[in-house]
Amino acid sequence: MQQTRLIIAGGFLGAGKTTLLWDVAQRLMAKGQRVGIITNDQAPELVDSKLLMQADLKVAEVAGSCFCCNFDGFTSAIRSLRKDVQADVILAEPVGSCADLTSTIVRPLKKYYNTEVIVSPLTVLSDPLRLKSILYGGDGGLHEDAAYIYRKQLEESEVILITKTDLLNESELQRLVKDTQSCFHNTKVMTASTHHGVGVAEWFTEVANREGEGTKILDIDYDKYAHGEAVLGWLNGTIALKGENAYWDTLLKDVMNGIAKAIKKEKLRVGHIKVIAENGKQYAIGNITGDVSTLQFRGSAGTGNYLKLIINARVETSPEHLDEIIREALLNVVEGNYEDEVLAWRYLQPGRPNPTHRM
Repeated sequence: MQQTRLIIAGGFLGAGKTTLLWDVAQRLMAKGQRVGIITNDQAPELVDSKLLMQADLKVAEVAGSCFCCNFDGFTSAIRSLRKDVQADVILAEPVGSCADLTSTIVRPLKKYYNTEVIVSPLTVLSDPLRLKSILYGGDGGLHEDAAYIYRKQLEESEVILITKTDLLNESELQRLVKDTQSCFHNTKVMTASTHHGVGVAEWFTEVANREGEGTKILDIDYDKYAHGEAVLGWLNGTIALKGENAYWDTLLKDVMNGIAKAIKKEKLRVGHIKVIAENGKQYAIGNITGDVSTLQFRGSAGTGNYLKLIINARVETSPEHLDEIIREALLNVVEGNYEDEVLAWRYLQPGRPNPTHRM
């Protein structure tokens, strides 16, 4: 079997990784190429995986630990997609709070799996508003140690892709590109807006026709890195709801607004909060990627009698308190109005990164 092109698109929580990979996969399949996607998280039940599967994409999920700490699980997913899908291209989305990917993922792949995969230049996606803050000395709305991870991600990238460019006007964007390039002068800086379909094809052409060099080795403080991940409480939960001819978009908005209200009241910092409401092939998504002004909805779950709700939340608070916030928001909407059943529920604080390899 010929080599498979592997494109790793990293970047901090809420940067738009899943949306980008969904867009790219659709474009490639329209051209007759076989595509596989690998998602990653510290816990199972991922909104990202469900969203991609809704588009009939072939998805392998590495859950329970990051790619670097479960390198064997990552390479097993690669081999599975090569065998089952005969993938021409595999798109991989690491955990948003992961860094040091060159040493722990790219270089080991190039050494041990160079007959199976061609590893593209490491791309790091960056939300422009968070990037502006970080670049000009701020914290991006993050704890200082989480902001440290963000900076390290940028430092090791071979391509920085500034996403959501529709959030800035043209002059602001040009300045941000110029300043980013000045700060990371050995890195290719590109821009894209999946909302407007701009820049995605150019980015893919760039990374699909180059091999990653794997030379940007980080000098990284693993104590600070570990604390930057641990300041976030993580929650993944799935519940089933039953109602009579219910309009599920309203339910999703009520739940998300309840969460947003609690976040604002307590002035909590958000990595991201994603909720997908799935009604068969109809679905709607709610997203918060920073303060409550970032709350967005897309899609429609329509009406029906049954709904699956998947929640992924990463918020700077204890896992136990995050659990209380999410449960209360759900209870306020669901109690007395719908039958509910918890299908999966897990909240945690990530452990210290312990990579399988570090080259």
